[in-house]
Amino acid sequence: MTSFFSRHSFLLSPLKTRRPGFLAFGLALSLLAGTSAWAQEAAIRKNLSERLPTLPKIEEVSKTPMNGLFEVRVNGNDLFYTDADGSFLIQGSLIDTKAKKNLTDERTEKLNAIAFDGLPLKDAFTIVRGNGKRKMAVFEDPNCGYCKRFERDLQKVTDVTIHLFLFPILSADSTEKSKAVWCSKDKAKAWADMMLRDKSPAAGSCDTSVLARNVEFGKKYRITGTPTVIFADGTRVPGAISAQQVEKHLAEAKAP
Repeated sequence: MTSFFSRHSFLLSPLKTRRPGFLAFGLALSLLAGTSAWAQEAAIRKNLSERLPTLPKIEEVSKTPMNGLFEVRVNGNDLFYTDADGSFLIQGSLIDTKAKKNLTDERTEKLNAIAFDGLPLKDAFTIVRGNGKRKMAVFEDPNCGYCKRFERDLQKVTDVTIHLFLFPILSADSTEKSKAVWCSKDKAKAWADMMLRDKSPAAGSCDTSVLARNVEFGKKYRITGTPTVIFADGTRVPGAISAQQVEKHLAEAKAP
């Protein structure tokens, strides 16, 4: 008697008997989906560029978690949102109400991240407090009032290594003060005297090309204000955040 299994042996070896067909079908679906996505992105780019000629060059178009809504990235890391054919353009934050997350802020933070091991640390001077195990980098202008407030708060943070980038962008006097700090024998002390005690170091003479390199680095990565803090996980935080916020970011940067 012929058994059920012998009469339906193809059920026991589906990969051998049907794999080529399934692979071809799957490949066709993938190609179709890829072509559709490309065509949709091309339509969005074309329509927005034609209808809004003053819109900066579109650098990326990608789907968002919201059905029918697409993210449009322009001018580096500026974000807009549009529908499937570029008929509408929205500027603002996309909020995930279930997860209670600001998706725009999360995306912007990711785009603005700077790899810590990509920082030109040779162009910074180092301040070590306590065991120095935790790491952060700061871009500051000596004439920045917010930087002075940030420096006062930063005194409360210990067990940290701070790589400080002199970033003179506010005035010509900022450059002169930065040169004086960079050419000081003890840069960390000269900086602390200036920012915490309003005591400027005597002008010195040395190679200060580092300052121009720091400004160029800032332009490349769109560091537009001071202070700007970079943590070990690449997170960039602009503004004079408190010691408690610094501690929070340092703890998160260490987390797996």
